[in-house]
Amino acid sequence: MNERINQERPDTVSRKNGTDVPSSSETGDGQSVTDSVSEENEDERHSQTTCPECHGRLRRADDDVDAVCDDCGLVVSDATLDTNIKLYTPDGTGGQDSRVGPSSTNLLHDKGLSTVIGWQDTDAKGNALSGEQRQQMRRLRQWDERFRRRSSADRNLMHALGEINRMASALGVPDSTRETAGVIYRRALADGLVRGRAVESVATAALYAASRMNGVPRSIDEVSTVSRVEQIRVERAYRHVSRELGLEIPPTDPRSFIGRIASDVECTDATEQEARRLAGIAVENGVHSGKHPVGIAAGALYAAAKQCDESLRQADIAHATDVSEMTIRNRYPEILAATDTEDE
Repeated sequence: MNERINQERPDTVSRKNGTDVPSSSETGDGQSVTDSVSEENEDERHSQTTCPECHGRLRRADDDVDAVCDDCGLVVSDATLDTNIKLYTPDGTGGQDSRVGPSSTNLLHDKGLSTVIGWQDTDAKGNALSGEQRQQMRRLRQWDERFRRRSSADRNLMHALGEINRMASALGVPDSTRETAGVIYRRALADGLVRGRAVESVATAALYAASRMNGVPRSIDEVSTVSRVEQIRVERAYRHVSRELGLEIPPTDPRSFIGRIASDVECTDATEQEARRLAGIAVENGVHSGKHPVGIAAGALYAAAKQCDESLRQADIAHATDVSEMTIRNRYPEILAATDTEDE
């Protein structure tokens, strides 16, 4: 009878109290579960003692909740660290995702590091706000703007940098030159050079100095044309800022203006190349010393047109360069004389 029971129930054996005991096969399954749990606990203990960045050893003080890596110095708290990269769109347009926002710039008074409350009256899920919530957000934007310009230096920078951006856009100045102008104005403001002078005059002087330092062909006449102050005030501010800040501004090369003038008068490439050569000879012989560089460029272009047998009027060049015809008539004989001396 007992043998028949044992044959019918091979997976269990009977105890004295009548309970069933797992057989060897069930014991093996339980052991595998126990081993897997032990491995998970071991992995968890290993993750708690291993740096997630460099896999070094974490050291934890008895009274401290944070652990410090001995190798890289990473501080690991008890909270799980999420090291995955999460991409998002800063402007919320759904375009190209990025992990960071725009880079810092000297063309903003706070260098673009402050936060700005968005103009969209929606919540995080895109749902429209109620009327009361919209009114609250408008008030928050007003206070945020007030805090951003709470000091006189902030208001001064906002006005000056806005002027630099406006004038640079009108002149077609590249962004690198705008950044340089922003740095120059910040230095002038920090050294107290703006005190007693119009903000617009110092901002215009900073833009002109940056153009010369970066080799951008813009004369002081052109820069003053888009400024809100008179040219004489711009010239005074430029001399004052460049002297006090010790700016290393190289002399303006007349050849840098020839390409733009040649494009305006629509002359041939041969005339433009000859004008560059003549202007270079004039610079080497010191003809440009004490003279307006645009006048030298205009005289070189007119002299080149004469040598290349191209019909180019002085009035057309004068209109393109904003110099008088008398200046062109005075400059081009001097340039030709320097060329004859070079040939001899």
